[in-house]
Amino acid sequence: MVLKNTTQMSRFPTPMKLTKKKLESLYKQYNKREFVHPDPLEFIYNYTNKQDQEVAGLIASSLAYGKVAYILKSVNYVLSFMGESPSRFLAHSSEDSIATNLEGFRHRFANQDNTSGFIIGLKRVLEDYQSLEQCFLVDFDPGDNSLIPAMTGFVRRINARSPTLPGHLLPSPEKGSACKRLNLFLRWMVRKDSVDPGGWDGIPASKLLVPLDTHMHKIGIAAGFTKRRQGNLKAAQEVTQGFLRINEKDPVKYDFALTRFGIRDDMEMKTLLNG
Repeated sequence: MVLKNTTQMSRFPTPMKLTKKKLESLYKQYNKREFVHPDPLEFIYNYTNKQDQEVAGLIASSLAYGKVAYILKSVNYVLSFMGESPSRFLAHSSEDSIATNLEGFRHRFANQDNTSGFIIGLKRVLEDYQSLEQCFLVDFDPGDNSLIPAMTGFVRRINARSPTLPGHLLPSPEKGSACKRLNLFLRWMVRKDSVDPGGWDGIPASKLLVPLDTHMHKIGIAAGFTKRRQGNLKAAQEVTQGFLRINEKDPVKYDFALTRFGIRDDMEMKTLLNG
């Protein structure tokens, strides 16, 4: 399914009906650990300490673009030299040693300077706030309709403490980006079920934004939630609103199950769209 312009989108066939009954059925069937691989989420399962999970999660989600095999290889490389405890590694390693470990590293648009700057920024933020959760909560207001203001502040704080800017690794919603990877990280940290590990208990799942990747964008169009050609922040907000009408307490509950179609080789997108 290729959509080349807004005219084509306005003529999209009768929207696929996503009912709560259908979504709950998909959730029950596919929201299981056995369907996680290949997904960078699986790296978080290697840790039980919350600080380790959030550090590993932000690194894994930030590198989650490009071919899946390449993503898993890059995440594995970075987390491997951090050892059994990424948070302890950051606390006890010098900034020079972090940069040395990343010499020659590249993940698509991110070079060794972007990556080392990002990792050192995390080290400094942990020194300032003790955890990534506490850093995020500085700009979190329960009265906000979404996490966009808190996300913006979170990115600014990490960038401000990074000696070289992370660049593509940490996009900000203030520039109109859907911030798919940051929203993916937040889904992992805020929600808790058999797939998402949770741990950030002070943030309600109702404020999460859908991690709008290519697959979820297609689903959002097919469901009639958005007609936007670009998968930007506005499209992510519209798709999230669509899911909020179905589940006002947990709009991203079905994200994992729905995005298995098109990610796993044994689950085709056309099966879902035509189902």
